[in-house]
Amino acid sequence: MLVDVAIVGLGPVGATLAGLLGKLGLSVAVFEREASYYPLPRAVHFDGESMRVFQAIGIADEILPHTLLTPGMKYVNAEGKLLVDWPRSWDVGPQGWHASYRFHQPDLERVLSLALPKLPSIQRNYRCDVFSLEESERHVTLRYEDLSCGKLHSLQAKYVVGCDGARSIVRRFIGSEMQDLGLHERWLVFDALLKRPWNVLGDHTVQFCDPSRPTTYVRGVGNRRRWEIMLLPDDDAGEIVRPEKIWTLLSRWITPQDADLERGVVYTFHSVLANQWRKKRLLLAGDSAHQTPPFLGQGLCSGIRDAANLAWKLRAVIRGQLHENLLDTYQAERRPHTAKYIEQAVQMGNLIQAREPEAVAERDKHLSEHPKLMTNLDLRLGRSLLNNGRDGAGLLSRQPLLGSGKLMDDIVGQHFVIISLPEAFHPSSLRELCAPLPVRVVCLEADTPQARAWLQEANAKAAVIRPDRYLMGYAGGLDAVQNLLAPLKALQAVGTAIA
Repeated sequence: MLVDVAIVGLGPVGATLAGLLGKLGLSVAVFEREASYYPLPRAVHFDGESMRVFQAIGIADEILPHTLLTPGMKYVNAEGKLLVDWPRSWDVGPQGWHASYRFHQPDLERVLSLALPKLPSIQRNYRCDVFSLEESERHVTLRYEDLSCGKLHSLQAKYVVGCDGARSIVRRFIGSEMQDLGLHERWLVFDALLKRPWNVLGDHTVQFCDPSRPTTYVRGVGNRRRWEIMLLPDDDAGEIVRPEKIWTLLSRWITPQDADLERGVVYTFHSVLANQWRKKRLLLAGDSAHQTPPFLGQGLCSGIRDAANLAWKLRAVIRGQLHENLLDTYQAERRPHTAKYIEQAVQMGNLIQAREPEAVAERDKHLSEHPKLMTNLDLRLGRSLLNNGRDGAGLLSRQPLLGSGKLMDDIVGQHFVIISLPEAFHPSSLRELCAPLPVRVVCLEADTPQARAWLQEANAKAAVIRPDRYLMGYAGGLDAVQNLLAPLKALQAVGTAIA
């Protein structure tokens, strides 16, 4: 059997990628060692960009009731003085969604697991362990074991994407080493379920930058609360997860009379980045390509961005629309982008985890007198054949509500789009530019005040947007639009031999 794409790993990133590819009409086989999704909490945050990707799959409205908006994050020192404030608006942001959502990961995975069977081109293989990948010129042969009975099987795929986590077998076959970005610390992650009213710490996420015991508090959905507690050098990981020890560490905030312990587990927070994300027909996404400390809440978000960046590119190559060199833009764009998030998370982790008396005193003196105000990050993709770094290229586009009453993405689907100011161009001129292109381009007018204001703020008459919602760039005239579309013509595939 030959499928377009095989995905190894059915966590949130693998499931999101499968959903995007399925919506694009590709045949997909997904392999997961476990019998179902993991039932305990792991990731607890995603952003408006992630919600926009879920919107593309068609599950945003199903996820929304399982989320919580939060007012932001505060960093405080041992005396409770504010060091860093990162407020989050209660208003819908430029993505067409709010900036920050709390969630319970099993809820997200359940929604994804219910959505995938509705896409007939996706086959899910639970309790199946991939142990071999054999590349040929036109496909990859996957060999896997059905763990329910021990039977061995094989399947062929045009491309294989490893979404199989930190111990990725796909990364092993690529042969990629990991770049160490400097943070490796053991933390106890403690999840609690409230059993009576409790509001000692409120709704903000709080980073307690206390050198005696750095700690994070997270307000979860419903009655869920999380603490993350840094282990000190003399701590015993086996001892610190004992319930009586956990409750002792948290006694100034909460007691067993207030909540039940759902789990306590020690993780090592890593900051690493794969050096190679693609080798011919093998690719990496999510934790198999990068691991991010949780201090910015961007670990899952980075994996969702990987899926969005990769899905449309795989379709364009497999369908013979664009040359396989397009896949080289995946690492070129995503790796530097992810590295910036990891580096920022490491900086914030070092702020929280500081324990040397001199460094702590200097930090507290400077930031308690002048607390730092953080804003949402708006980072540009790395340079590639599709992103020259100019005129907005590589930045995330906005998603305005248009005159039809629909959000822009709901109108265009996973296609390229040109949105322009009304009467900026003759309608036929844009159609003539797009007609010879190998991919579909939807032309829209910025026919609401919100949409017009976006382009006017950018001093542009039009924006050219990719299927992953990142900008090819802003344009001030027809020639500029043509120049932004030129890379698509340059990448046009010759025939369909590579498919």
